[in-house]
Amino acid sequence: MKSKLEYIWLDGYMPTQSLRSKTQVIDNFGGTLGECPMWSFDGSSTEQADGSSSDCLLKPVAIFPDPGRLNSYLVMTEVLNADGTPHVSNGRATIDDDDDDFWFGFEQEYFLWDIDTNLPPGFPPGGYPGPQGPYYCSVGAANAFGRDCVEEHFDLCLAAGINVEGINAEVAAGQWEFQVFAKGAKRAGDETWIARYLLERVGEKYGYSINWHPKPFGKLDWNGSGMHANFSNEVMRTSGKEETFTLICEEFGKNIERHISVYGADNDQRLTGDHETQSIDTFSYGVSDRGASIRIPVSTYTDGWVGRLEDRRTASNADPYKVAAAIVKTTKEALV
Repeated sequence: MKSKLEYIWLDGYMPTQSLRSKTQVIDNFGGTLGECPMWSFDGSSTEQADGSSSDCLLKPVAIFPDPGRLNSYLVMTEVLNADGTPHVSNGRATIDDDDDDFWFGFEQEYFLWDIDTNLPPGFPPGGYPGPQGPYYCSVGAANAFGRDCVEEHFDLCLAAGINVEGINAEVAAGQWEFQVFAKGAKRAGDETWIARYLLERVGEKYGYSINWHPKPFGKLDWNGSGMHANFSNEVMRTSGKEETFTLICEEFGKNIERHISVYGADNDQRLTGDHETQSIDTFSYGVSDRGASIRIPVSTYTDGWVGRLEDRRTASNADPYKVAAAIVKTTKEALV
């Protein structure tokens, strides 16, 4: 039997990388990662190599059944140089979490974007819908737009084995969110990128592109789109000490640039201090504070200081690999 393997990778475009994919056919494929061969591509067409030496390599790192096509698999890959070293665009290779000590939950917000009107569904031609408020977790055709596309994406993710924990309509018309949780920083990035890929692909069917920009409507009185990063490691999950979480938060405050530099392009338009955000150049933390840089969930406090933290600064267009790498690095430094 012939199987289709869809190899998926991140290109070298700056400041925001895009997804790329291509398909190869394999005979007698058993469905395991170890059977996926290394492959190459033309890096000169993806801003990852010069035309005079254009070959880049695709190293398979995760595999999922592709529920949208017969006898097909989705293969997440990371990009290597021709000599086998990690390409500079390869954020996954920078994550120091080989023992999967870190658990991550990414809350991915986005706008559906109608390619004919160049606006989200629910926006009248040349104008704007009513103020935000009725759209959050909305029900009914007057307030919920694009549900068919969103529900189909949800089902595809579950069928592919991605640990999507939920979806909801967000505060603006045509804005939605899905949440991915995984044990292991690299696995969390793999699953979030595959979920993004599936969303882009199902959007093609409905005539929607996916707008990942953190503030697509500039300075209007609308919330932007984030990718809140919930994280913990074994110490956080077992410590039982407020001091542990204070040390981590204080260390994050010492490394604002490390995090903001990988938390998404144009994030300054979103992190203004308004709309449930802290200013981009200011750091704060607090229990149940959605206006802080890092929110300490009330459950972490009520459970006796065991649990997670939520970094609320991460933009919707950030690379979850690079976000995880920064969070792992700073957390480890705090707990030395």
